[in-house]
Amino acid sequence: MAVPAAVPARISLVTLGVADLDRSAAFFAALGWHRSSASNEQIVWFKTADSALGLFPYDHLAADVELPVAAHRSGRGFGGITLAINVDTADDVAPALAAAEAAGGRILKPATRADWGGVSGYFADVDGYPWEVAWNPYFPFAPDGHLQLPD
Repeated sequence: MAVPAAVPARISLVTLGVADLDRSAAFFAALGWHRSSASNEQIVWFKTADSALGLFPYDHLAADVELPVAAHRSGRGFGGITLAINVDTADDVAPALAAAEAAGGRILKPATRADWGGVSGYFADVDGYPWEVAWNPYFPFAPDGHLQLPD
């Protein structure tokens, strides 16, 4: 019997199920993110440093995954996932959170010195997804912009 191929250790895309595609796209555009020309009326793509963010209507994404749509999705409870944006310095965390709030997001946790030695805070985007903004002194950026994790 053949051994199955390994699953590559990478995150290529993150796709969020959103309540209002135009509103969500406007939020990320207000953060200064660049919308890809691959976007259309059904899905919006944003380029990130080493992956992509997709925005897709929530009910359509649930159907694609073949899972039932939640009866009520208020964006107020924890959905079991966070997304993170690492920044270059500790002083970059608070301004990034402020920019997210100015774009229509909601601050969940202000920039706080973490017990692990870094600084982090959280905002919720317009669909309630929690995003961490963090500076981690143990995860520096490589010259090409990729986050470096210790072996």
